[in-house]
Amino acid sequence: MNAPRRPVSTYRLQVRAAFDLHAAAALVPYLADLGVDWVYLSPLLPAEPGSDHGYDVVAHDDVDAARGGREGLRALAEAAHAAGLGVMVDLVPNHMGVAVPAHNRWWWDLLAHGEASRYAEAFDVDWAAGAGRVRIPVLADADARGDVQRAAGPDGPELRYYDHRYPDGAGVELVPWREADHHLNWRRFFAVTTLAGVRVEVPWVFDETHAEVGRWFAEGLVDGLRIDHPDGLRDPAGYLRDLARLTGDAHVVVEKILERGEELPQDWACAGTTGYEVLGLIDRVLTDPAAEAALPGSELDWDDVAHTATRAAAEGMLGSEVRRVVRELPPLPHPQDVLVDAVAEIAACFGVYRTYLTATATTGADHLGEAVERAALWRPDLRAVLRAVHAVLADPAQPAALRFQQTTGAVVAKGVEDTACYRYPRLVSLTEVGGDPSWFAVPVPDFHVAMAQRQERWPHAMTTTSTHDTKRGEDVRARITVLAEMPRRWSAALERLTTLAPIGSATFAPLLWQTVLGAWEPGDPDLRARLHAYATKALREAGEITTWTAPDEAAEAAVHAAVDAAFDSPAVGEVLTGLLDLVVGPGWSNSLTAKLVALTAPGAPDVYQGSELAERSLVDPDNRRPVDHDLRRRLLTDPALPHPERAKLDLVRAALTARRDRPEAFTGYAGLTASGPAAAHVLAFSRGKEPGTGAITVGTRLPLGLAAAGGWGDTRLDLPPDALAGYRDVLSGRPATPRLADLLATAPVALLLPEDA
Repeated sequence: MNAPRRPVSTYRLQVRAAFDLHAAAALVPYLADLGVDWVYLSPLLPAEPGSDHGYDVVAHDDVDAARGGREGLRALAEAAHAAGLGVMVDLVPNHMGVAVPAHNRWWWDLLAHGEASRYAEAFDVDWAAGAGRVRIPVLADADARGDVQRAAGPDGPELRYYDHRYPDGAGVELVPWREADHHLNWRRFFAVTTLAGVRVEVPWVFDETHAEVGRWFAEGLVDGLRIDHPDGLRDPAGYLRDLARLTGDAHVVVEKILERGEELPQDWACAGTTGYEVLGLIDRVLTDPAAEAALPGSELDWDDVAHTATRAAAEGMLGSEVRRVVRELPPLPHPQDVLVDAVAEIAACFGVYRTYLTATATTGADHLGEAVERAALWRPDLRAVLRAVHAVLADPAQPAALRFQQTTGAVVAKGVEDTACYRYPRLVSLTEVGGDPSWFAVPVPDFHVAMAQRQERWPHAMTTTSTHDTKRGEDVRARITVLAEMPRRWSAALERLTTLAPIGSATFAPLLWQTVLGAWEPGDPDLRARLHAYATKALREAGEITTWTAPDEAAEAAVHAAVDAAFDSPAVGEVLTGLLDLVVGPGWSNSLTAKLVALTAPGAPDVYQGSELAERSLVDPDNRRPVDHDLRRRLLTDPALPHPERAKLDLVRAALTARRDRPEAFTGYAGLTASGPAAAHVLAFSRGKEPGTGAITVGTRLPLGLAAAGGWGDTRLDLPPDALAGYRDVLSGRPATPRLADLLATAPVALLLPEDA
């Protein structure tokens, strides 16, 4: 069998009603001119009406009509393939949208017929725990049952509760919404009760949920897939094998979050991850390690913060999932509530998303053992029961072990990413998806080791710097990173800001003001509203002074007053202006270096829509805002058209074009060093297999310190004489030189290519 086509690079597009597949097809010429190799599309299967993201899939037999339908996909595929571009699509195998049951034929049938439904096997329901019914948490309280009305519907008798409609059938039981935490009997996506888990490990379920996907490949419309949240599946490795058979071993990357030191299972039939681990490395190699203990928030213990949040998630919003694991345990000589306590503690102590124990694989067994050991330290009173539970969870022949593996990822994600990361404000550029904020900085040599290993093991994995899930866009993080070079000035400014605009939370204030600083864009008419929306979400996700289910209006009002003060208070504005004067320039240097490194390092880089100019988005849905591609097209067409962010666009075009047109220059990896007074400020590497044959990337790190030291001086790349003969910087057009003061005289980055290669 021929090797699958692999993308050299991708460009992510958010397809929705306002930007459908026909609009995406019309954008192909621009993407080709930009140097993009593949178009990467958000989910296309039918989703809940009005969904802008597409992850709430309601059917698997078509392309969403609101997104352009099958005709739109064909138009996009034909345009892309004619221009030499491949097509990748984001796929959601783990769950379906059930917010409005009438929109999901499978879910409606399940609720109507219960265990007798044809789709009873498709959803992960514990029928015994619900007395044969699916428990739907929708009622205001127990007394609200009297508000449920019976009525005739288009498909038979219905139950109606205000705007909610359900079949009046054998499979539905309406319960108070607060019971979701502890008394649900079906698997969800994390703690989202509008997304129901799907059992793709069942052969017929896989076949029917992938019928449309199979058609895409049979008809040559799609070349590769990005798999959403594989850790929610019962057997990710088995699923990927099934997918490979369906697609003819097509290119597949997985949204697998790798924690520090964790490796992707070698038996997965995929090209690698979507690249969050590389995002973390790039951010950290540009972070000044000297500030680790000097920034506000450094006094917090990350392990304590994370454990508190994961434990709360395990016993709170995900208590239903933990209790289901306990129900599947074999008889053990311990009370039920003690077993729930023990399983919740083990889940809360996981340092990775999950294990992958099967009859033939023990991947992650050490992580389970480490979690049990940590649990015993936190809860020595549970040592005996932890040992008993550990023996079961380590045995993949036990149903509870398999169930537990699907549960820990949700606990870690909700506890760490969605809660603890909003409670740990030391340097919020590091509180990203898959990132360990206590891991502050990466030495340059360690970065080179990691990239060399990536080139050897996962050369076709995706590399990313911004996604639809990142909490802050790449250029927000790049600017915040500068604060690590000026901890005293930042501490003083923060103290002044909290005095002028008190928030009432010592941990949330530095998080908010770092985000304001990173996202600040004077010409953005929506910035005030965007920051207000961010503040609400971040506050409630943190859950320390207000929550989604019990908002504290006074606490939230204080935070929103601080956001308004950033725009309306002259005193606050003076502090922010002083900070911006210090960080904007160095932050832009970080932005360009991070982008060039991501585009030229091992792996297939993804450009998130619009990030060829500054990407200052915040957490979703802000990062799914419409992109002004007309502006970007004009700038690309007219090199003389002025724009303050043109340097990034030119960099992206040059790097993508080099990757696409000069593949032989990106086939190896070797870290480069420098000598001289500013050697610590250089990040450089060669991508050639042999000296003098590959692209060379040169970037600037710690730019504030570099300027304070007087610049590059006589710092030079450590290269043999004449090593750069015939090389030219494709960004500036000038012949290459090892002397950094000359090479980076007009920009903080350079991309060197041999002219005769």
